[in-house]
Amino acid sequence: MRYQNYVFDLYGTLVDIHTDEEQQMLWEKMAMFYGYQGAFYTPAELHDAFYDMVHDLEDMQKSEMLKTGEYAHEAFPEIQIEDVFLGLFQKKNVERDMDFAILTGQFFRALSTEYIRLYEGVPQMLSALKNTGAGVYLLSNAQRAFTEYELKGLDIFKYFDGILISSDYGTKKPDIRFFETLFRRYSLKPEECLMIGNDRNTDIAGAKEAGMHTLYIRSNLSPASDQGPAAEMELAQMDIGQVMSMLGL
Repeated sequence: MRYQNYVFDLYGTLVDIHTDEEQQMLWEKMAMFYGYQGAFYTPAELHDAFYDMVHDLEDMQKSEMLKTGEYAHEAFPEIQIEDVFLGLFQKKNVERDMDFAILTGQFFRALSTEYIRLYEGVPQMLSALKNTGAGVYLLSNAQRAFTEYELKGLDIFKYFDGILISSDYGTKKPDIRFFETLFRRYSLKPEECLMIGNDRNTDIAGAKEAGMHTLYIRSNLSPASDQGPAAEMELAQMDIGQVMSMLGL
């Protein structure tokens, strides 16, 4: 079945990535880097301060979302990770600007990433979809400080008619507002869109609530116990060739 628009999740759907933010060497290197800037932490102190700041910012974001009255029960806050790296300098009374905080975050990402690569056949699939005249969009729970450059480095940025990254909007999938932002910005009708993702709770549940058609792909990055609603189409394992066949390409 052909759709007017195809909306993709990124990590675990188009991109295979493995990061390890708990490795001791990462925090040793980051503590050394902060120390070079005059912000002295032990590795363990930096690790704990980082996660404390992430949780505090998430709580603040959620509180602001709830104040609007749009949420009766649950909110899905998203932060900008560069605020954390900037805050870690400020905690030690070291002044750095946001551009430097972004670079610090990118250094962290590089240190924590074991590999990042496309699933086999992704460029061919995206190119084939573009050639049909359909709209191709990305809706990703991610950080622009990392993701924009990873898309360009993997040479798939060029295939998308629109890219929405959750850190730009303060909320993330399955928040229906994130989906509605996509529809509004690009004048899309939900019923003409197919959401393709590897997570039932974020990709499939959110898309179904937003009125989209859905395709679930179980990949190596899908949650181990991926509980959530069934999609209209499903694949038990990552196989871009099968995806293309299902999409009539």
